Amino acid sequence: MMKYDCLLVGVGGQGVLSVAAVIAHSAAKINYSVRQSEVHGMAQRGGAVLAHLRLAGPGETIAGDLVPKGAADIIISMEPLESLRYLAWLSPGGMVVSSADSLINIPNYPEKEELEKAVKSLPKSAYIPAGELAREAGLARTVNMVMVGAASPFLPIPEDVLENTIVGMFTAKGRELAEFNKKAFQLGRSLSLDNIRQ
Repeated sequence: MMKYDCLLVGVGGQGVLSVAAVIAHSAAKINYSVRQSEVHGMAQRGGAVLAHLRLAGPGETIAGDLVPKGAADIIISMEPLESLRYLAWLSPGGMVVSSADSLINIPNYPEKEELEKAVKSLPKSAYIPAGELAREAGLARTVNMVMVGAASPFLPIPEDVLENTIVGMFTAKGRELAEFNKKAFQLGRSLSLDNIRQ
């Protein structure tokens, strides 16, 4: 019996729903049951975006679309403050994978150092310089695929399945774009694996 609950959070324009799509399509390829629910805050750039993604083993049923509080196996956050806002959903053994890149969209936004300390103090977390890795991959807007890569060691989906899904999704928009996103995935994954080995 396999059940795995993901919460994907960020703000509008950061590609949260693309991250959800890659994971959902990859899970479906290996015959997992998938339930997804998107809860958008403000429907503009800068508004909170939240996606619930629930996976279960082949043939298993999933009770509902929404991850219950205290049940998320992973929170993947495109923005550090957002990762902290949803900690009530994290299971006791759950993992937080957060981008280190702040998107300051509210007054009194906390200091960068304060956010980093808060995320790194969690029992299981990875704090990822996603923007920097995306630029290293060759395209700044591949941040969301850096985050899929960073989360991939903790997902119950093989690396090659995730990578093939990314290549398939972006090839329609051009082979070069697919390569940038594939590289972004690989850089995010490598950094996460290095964190685990430390």
